[in-house]
Parts: sequence; C-alpha cells; structure tokens
Amino acid sequence: MMSTNSNGVEILSIGTELLLGNIVNTNAQWISEQLSQLGLNHFRQSTVGDNCDRIIKVIQEISKRSNLLITTGGLGPTPDDLTTEAIAKSFNVSLYERPYLWDEIKQKLTNSKLQENSFSLHKQCFFPKNAQIINNPRGTAPGMIWEPIKGFTILTFPGVPNEMKAMWEETAFAFIKNKFSDSYSFFSNTLKFSGIGESSVAEKINDLLNLQNPTVAPYANLGEVKLRITARAKNEVEAKNIIKPVKEKLKNEFSKFIFGENDDTLPGVLIKELAKRKETIVFAESCTGGLLSSSITSISGSSQVFQGSIVSYSNDLKKLLLNISEDNLKKYGAVSEEVCEAMAINVKEKLRADWAIAISGIAGPNGGSQDKPVGLVYISIAGPNNHITNIKKIFNSTRNRSEIQILSVNVCLNSLRLILLSNSK
Repeated sequence: MMSTNSNGVEILSIGTELLLGNIVNTNAQWISEQLSQLGLNHFRQSTVGDNCDRIIKVIQEISKRSNLLITTGGLGPTPDDLTTEAIAKSFNVSLYERPYLWDEIKQKLTNSKLQENSFSLHKQCFFPKNAQIINNPRGTAPGMIWEPIKGFTILTFPGVPNEMKAMWEETAFAFIKNKFSDSYSFFSNTLKFSGIGESSVAEKINDLLNLQNPTVAPYANLGEVKLRITARAKNEVEAKNIIKPVKEKLKNEFSKFIFGENDDTLPGVLIKELAKRKETIVFAESCTGGLLSSSITSISGSSQVFQGSIVSYSNDLKKLLLNISEDNLKKYGAVSEEVCEAMAINVKEKLRADWAIAISGIAGPNGGSQDKPVGLVYISIAGPNNHITNIKKIFNSTRNRSEIQILSVNVCLNSLRLILLSNSK
C-alpha cells in the first residue's frame, strides 16, 4: 500500500481542445475532489494535446516521480484519440485485442453506427497484454488499470465527464482505495461568508491558518468568502470532532457574516428563512435588469416566497408601473435614495408582498458623473410594519458592469438576511 508520504498521484488531461480553451477541464477538478476523499497526496496536474510524442514524453516523466497516474481523454474512436497507443509506446509494449470488448461495443450501438465507424471503433478493443479493463457503462470506450513498471500504476478514462464518473464509481474508486489509500481520508466542511472581504477574514484567523489538522484555507469568489476546514481522519465522525472546535470558534468570531455551509447559497438561505416565516417577497429592479429575480428563481422552492418583480429600466416605466412621480425623478434622479425607496414601497403594495427590495444604480462603464459615479448603487428594503432600510453603495470603479450587477444582487440578498436575522421569529 502506498502511504500518504509517498510520491503521490498525478492527473494527466489529454486533448488539444483543452489547451485551446474550447473546453473547461472539469474532469481534473472532480478527480481531485475524489482523491482528497481517499486521503491521497495529489501533487500535480498536467495537460497535453493530441500528439503521440508529447504524450509519451510526459508519461515517461510522470512514471519516474509518481506512484499513480490518472488520465482522462483520448480513448475514443477518432484518429486523434491516442492515449492507449501512446501509453503502450511509453513502455515499449504492444497492444492486443480483447475480442469480448468488440462484442460489447456492437451490443451498445445500432447497425448504422457500426457500419459507419467499424474500423475506428475497433481500435478501442486493444490494450497492453496484462492490463485490467475498466468497463464503461455509459459509452463505448473502456479504460484500463495497468502497472507497466513496478510501483507505477496508470488508470485511463475517457474525457466525457458522465462516462468518466460512472467508470470511477463502478471500478476505480474501490481499486484505488484498496491499493493506494491508507485508513485515513480527508473530510471538509466549508463555511460561507458575505459582507466581509477575504483579507479581513484572514487577518482575524491568522493563528488558524497555521493548523496542521484540521487545516483552514480561505477562498474568495465575487461577493463571497469561503473557509474550508479539512480534517484527516479514519472516519467522518472522527473528522467532525476534529473540525468542531475550529468551526465553533469561527462561528463565534464571525456570527454576523457566516450565512451558510457547504452547498448553501445566499438566495437559498433567504428563501428558507422567508418560507419558515410564511412571508413573501417582490423586487423592483433597474440597474440589475432582472438579475436579482433570476438569483431567486434559480433555486428550487422559490415559488413558496417569490411573487414576482417589476424590471423598470426606463423612467417612463418607473412612472407607469411603479407610480414614481415626475417631480421626484427630476429633483433627485432615478439613481437616488428617494426614488429607490418609493420603488420599494410601491412595488410591495402593488404586488402585495410582505417584503420588497428595490435597486437602482449606475453599472457603467458609461453614465457616471462627479456627483453620481459609476458603481453608485441605491438599495431599499421595505417590510412589514412600515419597515424601511436604505443602503448606499459605491463599488470600485475598476469593477466592470457585470461585476457591479452581481455584487449589487449580493448586497440586496445579504442585507435582507441580516434584517431577518436581527428580527428572528
């Protein structure tokens, strides 16, 4: 068995389309997560195009420094599918037909497909003599498990994600666990933050960043910070006990900023809280053009709380649909606290909801002025018992239009989350 102090595992992604950026390499990400669950050291990922000589060279290099190589891509029937051939040539061995594989391929395809691609499909039946075949329940290209030299094993998978995942779950996971993994695995718990920057979080948890087990690592997305707490343990119960004190410390330190864990999203958390209260929500959007509504409706179950929205981009529609007065538009402008507040109050009344969020701003890159620069956004939240919260944000002018819109939506959702948190039922 390979210990976690050995030379580890590498992932090799094969395909010119990956190098050209035509396809995002989601396979490597998925495999990385699987390896972490198995507690295996994963030190390096490589990508190489559909060129036999270059594939051979990189495989030979990897064989000198790693115990396990996992490849994806290049197992299909087309001329640029070269993986199995290149691996065999890397170790100067021949390929031999497995006749039963051809019978399986014929069972999976219609006669017309077989007639069109008989020769090219047939090459998927050839493997090194002592290779173990990985069945492909979702496609025609099998993979293999092969130890060409002592202490170095190769597992091959096609590049099609659903085929690769099915093969991993059916065959590869158990093989890797039994042969390469010790009794320890990695378990992670991710805390999600909103309303605070990554640097501010990192400054306050400097001591935690130096922990060995569990480890704490910050990650930042647009408008969101994540802290991943990872424990190395023999089972999930043990891992949870290792993670628990760190998690509790973070929740005490950042109680206002942590909105959820793992797969939680801001819209999802908000929907859950409003549903628990049996309250409804509507929106009046200007600068976000429906993005706020889209963020809510992307979550299953949003119909329990979301009534609808009015996207009033022009002043004419603000007057027509939201009853915003001409005087206010002229005096304060569409991007103003006064107009935004009126939008929230009026849409709440018109669409008959418990809560309403209105947003108006200048997303750029044009339309800004000295008084009202690009990045200026007003948000108003109207709730039960004449509750009104007005928020003014000025996002950095280096932000592009899309980023300003996304960040604005984030502030809308997080602001209402905090209001509901302070008025818990």
